[in-house]
Amino acid sequence: MKLLAFATSNSRSSINKQLVTYAASLLEGVDVEILDLNDYELPLFSVDRERELGQPELAKQFLQKIADADALLISFAEHNMSFTAAWKNLYDWCSRIETKVYQGKPTVLLSTSPGGRGGANALEAALKSAPRFGADIRGSLSLPSFNDNFDTEAGVVSNPELDTQLKEVVASLK
Repeated sequence: MKLLAFATSNSRSSINKQLVTYAASLLEGVDVEILDLNDYELPLFSVDRERELGQPELAKQFLQKIADADALLISFAEHNMSFTAAWKNLYDWCSRIETKVYQGKPTVLLSTSPGGRGGANALEAALKSAPRFGADIRGSLSLPSFNDNFDTEAGVVSNPELDTQLKEVVASLK
């Protein structure tokens, strides 16, 4: 199985990337590719830019990565109670090329934040919209209070109960 994993953040020190990287490591015998959203930075989407630029090659490449995967593991960063601008922009470009951005792939959605809600707003929005854009949602988990529940030096969830929940939800991809 080929697993595509990424965080919807363009921060070089993204806590969501740390979470999704750890979560991907929980699946044994799986070929994992972890993407960095910074590799897919595009001009701000608008229909005027779309007319001018057409379909950007980076958006096509991102969609091809999804097409080549057997399953998706995505951790949603949250900015101001919503998706990050970096993710929304890439997603908007991609959806103009392929409406079913997630292409029917089995998908697990995660989120985390420093706060007690763990990026729950972005995760809830993703859970609501992703199936309409072709995601086969197999499970989801919000990890609250990242700094209290994740050991950044070891790169693991430090809260045993949350770690068990994460392992269960990630296992639903196999």
